Amino acid sequence: MKLNLKRPLAFFDLEATGTNIGADRIVEISVIKLNPDGSEDVKTWRVHPEMPIPLESSLIHGIYDEDIKDERTFKQLATEVAEFIHTSDLAGFNSNKFDIPMLMEEFLRAGVVFDLDNRHFVDVQNIFHQMEQRTLKAAYKFYCGNDIINAHSAEADTRATMEVLLAQIEKYENVEWEDKKGNKSIPVTNEVEALHKFTNLNKPVDFAGRMVYNEQGEELINFGKHKGKKVEDVFAVEPSYYSWMMQGDFPLYTKRKLEEIYNRFTAKKNAERQAARPAQPKPAEAAAPKEFKKPDFQKSNNPHHENKPYKKPEEPAKPVNDDMLQQLALKFKKG
Repeated sequence: MKLNLKRPLAFFDLEATGTNIGADRIVEISVIKLNPDGSEDVKTWRVHPEMPIPLESSLIHGIYDEDIKDERTFKQLATEVAEFIHTSDLAGFNSNKFDIPMLMEEFLRAGVVFDLDNRHFVDVQNIFHQMEQRTLKAAYKFYCGNDIINAHSAEADTRATMEVLLAQIEKYENVEWEDKKGNKSIPVTNEVEALHKFTNLNKPVDFAGRMVYNEQGEELINFGKHKGKKVEDVFAVEPSYYSWMMQGDFPLYTKRKLEEIYNRFTAKKNAERQAARPAQPKPAEAAAPKEFKKPDFQKSNNPHHENKPYKKPEEPAKPVNDDMLQQLALKFKKG
């Protein structure tokens, strides 16, 4: 089928370092320009984003830092890209929410004028979502072929939901599905654990989706300026972020999970500091006063000596003189 075009329609898609329009950067842009005569012009550019590509993003689009290290920056490519789609309307999948705002952010950053006035924008995802409504009523009609009786009463909606799941399991039995990385599987089976995995592809930490798990099971911030960064890494570079979230308008369960991560992070840091601290010598214990022992002069450690009672050494004999003889005579003089 040929599109009825009055001017070129440029279908385009971006791959980027992440999904934060203001902070992330383009790493690849591909454009198929469909001309009114039915001909096509196709161009693809790899772009050096001037920032590291997070591993989580590389695992999705397959572009790593090594792949774009020698490519031109968007600022160097901006004029070429603008000229290629200069007179075109723009089309994409989710392009109104992501691709067009991201492209405009890059043009503005590069200082290249690209006017969106008087252009038409065709977002194919919006056609899909609006024509194939994502409501319980639409799902019940699609899978079960009926209208819900007493729609919007709790019991009727609950029963309809149960019947839709049973119909889905039957409809998608042995149906192959391919994820964004090209991995193929049969995810919809009659087994609750498998259904849990398939219906929680984003791996939320807190149900509200403010934090999600990466492939390694590490918690990532999933909103704002730190989107895509590990929660513990954010605590390390911006300690006040924890307090900001705990005091902010976030669900209580989100705060509980955040507190668990923060306590784990703090315990790990304390353990690392303790391990890095040099060992301190223990203070010397005060010596207990020794009990005075009277020397045992009766024993000798010399094996050649006999152990004999102690005797006071005798004084050397004095020479006999006249006084001594006289005293002896007086002492023994008969009475």
